[in-house]
Amino acid sequence: MLYQIAEKVIELEKSGKKIIKFNVGDPDQPTPLEIINHATKAMKEGKTKYGSAAGEKGLREAIAKQYETKLEKVVITPGSKWAIYAIMKVFLKKGDNIILPSPHWTAYQEIARDLGVEVKLLETSLENNWEIDLNKLESLIDEKTKMIIVNNPNNPTSKVIAENTMQEIFEIAEKKGIKILSDECYADISFKKVKSILDFSQEHFFVNSFSKTFAMTGWRLGFAIVPEKIAKEIIRLNQITFTCVPPFIQEAGIKALSLKEEISKEMKKIYKARANLACKILAKTKLKLYKPDAPFYLFPKCFTDSEKLAFDLLDEGIAITPGSAFGNYKDHFRISLTLAESQIREGLQKLREFLER
Repeated sequence: MLYQIAEKVIELEKSGKKIIKFNVGDPDQPTPLEIINHATKAMKEGKTKYGSAAGEKGLREAIAKQYETKLEKVVITPGSKWAIYAIMKVFLKKGDNIILPSPHWTAYQEIARDLGVEVKLLETSLENNWEIDLNKLESLIDEKTKMIIVNNPNNPTSKVIAENTMQEIFEIAEKKGIKILSDECYADISFKKVKSILDFSQEHFFVNSFSKTFAMTGWRLGFAIVPEKIAKEIIRLNQITFTCVPPFIQEAGIKALSLKEEISKEMKKIYKARANLACKILAKTKLKLYKPDAPFYLFPKCFTDSEKLAFDLLDEGIAITPGSAFGNYKDHFRISLTLAESQIREGLQKLREFLER
């Protein structure tokens, strides 16, 4: 459904219709010029050849230093999605199962299916502030369970897992001898402090991306921090697939990390203002929603079929993503606040007027 809406939007735009796109989680800010200039400089210096399948040493060292880990645990990947796929491919085998709190980003489930791995969804609810039920989590674990995936902060709810909840998830995983894969690609621009899996142990799996924090979605740059044995297996997989992330892109990553504090601070400021604006407008509707802990999604409850709503809204020039794209949530939909405030205001006011008819 997520891709159906995206294709329909492209079709409508080609026909000349203006669409306010709340359906895409792609930051509207340009990549900071300092990062672009650094990549250009690297290209001019000849960093356009093959590189290491593990990633260039300079970027891996910068990541290792920032996350207080060993160089050997860091692997550079073409975006965090490949890091997630690679970890699941080298660690899981057909017939295993994983536990996935829901609503959830579609890719986790699709990757598992591709690998012949069963997915056990742990559903959460708006009524319970999207909290993970720890008793339910433990009850889902059996002898074939090998992994718990957490997306912290979560896409689509923008919920940050509470520190004590993360502590208990970690303790359950340790007790049961299973691994946690923590996707923290929104953590650096979160409004609330995120308790990383790395704060508990470096024997689990950590994934992050340059896409959201630095508005570098098209650069395809991500990384994993994993136990050394798993890192070696991912590197071997990299060698026989994409070979390497282009070295000049990794040079851009080094520059980005050096500017992380100031860029993330500005990103948080922008998205906090957008979230406040959106919540203020939607508070005047019958929609129910959780005030986001992080950029840049809202996941309101609409008490109707959001798939029908999504197609109806396209006629009004508004694109949203139905909740069914993220699990069993047909009565919810996702709004992405990756638009200028003027467009957010216009789009949400149109949405409000539509809902009041």
